[in-house]
Amino acid sequence: MFIDEATIRVKAGDGGNGCMAFRREKFVPRGGPSGGDGGNGGDIIMESSERHNTLVHFRFNPEYKAQRGRHGEGSNKTGKEGQDVLLKVPVGTIVYDADTGDKVHDFSHADERMVIARGGRGGRGNARFATSTHQAPREHEDGRPGEERTFRLELKLLADIGLVGYPNVGKSTLISRISAARPKIADYPFTTLQPNLGVVAVGDIAGERSFVVADIPGLIEGAHTGAGLGTQFLRHIERTRLLVHMVDVSDASGRPDPAKDVEVINGELKSFGAGLGEKPMLMVASKIDVANKDKLAKLKAYCKKKKLELFPVSAVTGKGIEELKFAMADKVDEARAQGSETETLTTEDTEVTE
Repeated sequence: MFIDEATIRVKAGDGGNGCMAFRREKFVPRGGPSGGDGGNGGDIIMESSERHNTLVHFRFNPEYKAQRGRHGEGSNKTGKEGQDVLLKVPVGTIVYDADTGDKVHDFSHADERMVIARGGRGGRGNARFATSTHQAPREHEDGRPGEERTFRLELKLLADIGLVGYPNVGKSTLISRISAARPKIADYPFTTLQPNLGVVAVGDIAGERSFVVADIPGLIEGAHTGAGLGTQFLRHIERTRLLVHMVDVSDASGRPDPAKDVEVINGELKSFGAGLGEKPMLMVASKIDVANKDKLAKLKAYCKKKKLELFPVSAVTGKGIEELKFAMADKVDEARAQGSETETLTTEDTEVTE
């Protein structure tokens, strides 16, 4: 089950109370206050993990509570600290404060860790209040309460390439052909009801390049207003470096003008925002083994006019698949190089400013 949103409530552990005690032992001439401090409460810690790819474990277990610290004891014994609770989330999870809507953290890399709710500090025992003029203090502190917060988790899959297009244009078939992903494939619209990820390897072992492709459920006109599956899954291609727009050039789609299909989907991407309308794009004419020549000619003319690279492919026969894979790999390499340059410039600017 793929779940990309969840709301959780967390409660860090309360601190233990400080103890009030006095030492009275036989043959010990100097007694006095001996109350120990309370232990600190456990923290709630969140960590990104590559072993998780969904938030389903939070949907059915939305509440988490860390252990409280134990109370202090006599003989200056400090209470035991409460155990922390570690929550693992998929890489690409964004944490929002559910009450204010503020973004708390974006887990964009593996093994990132942060404390999302801090445990309460243990209270001081009466031994801490002893002075030269106040040798028998009865003061002691209660432990501080741990933080209690509500968070909204939103998952945005991390992929290099996003496949977009109308329903049933062959996105799932293509990703199953170029990677080990095995999405559901059928001859009716909206077969894909959740995003699928596939790792694509290009080249021989020595010079192998790899990238991740995301198959997004099909879009239709008016998706940004909620038609069809709406745009609920488009967040998963916000971080992609490249979009591959697939257009069905067979008669099976029932849509005679492929250029209009492209304009409709591009319009939905722009309406969604988040920079999807400005991402670099490769065009793919799918199902060319049963292509309508007029539709294919119209799509070629449109791509030439818009200066878009077009790759006619057939996932059934394999025609054009290798050429498309290498073109995708080249575009991803270019985008990665540009991203590295941007990060380097940003780092240098930051150092100069400091």
